[in-house]
Amino acid sequence: MIVRVGVGDIAKELEIEMKSETSVKEVKELIESALNGEVAVLWLSDKDGRQVGVPVSRITYVDIGTETVPKIGFGA
Repeated sequence: MIVRVGVGDIAKELEIEMKSETSVKEVKELIESALNGEVAVLWLSDKDGRQVGVPVSRITYVDIGTETVPKIGFGA
């Protein structure tokens, strides 16, 4: 699953590829608790175990999507 986070006035979004065992429900709960003021920094772990921290006050949007399989061939 891919999580994209818009941050403040930065034109480029953060794109984090989550571990395959991470559920959408789990990610939504983390984001909702952060946006409700329970924590000051939203911490997410990517598929390689790296920790990515985003100050909650700077989050402009969050997009939770699934991985896309690259198309190969004509008309891709």
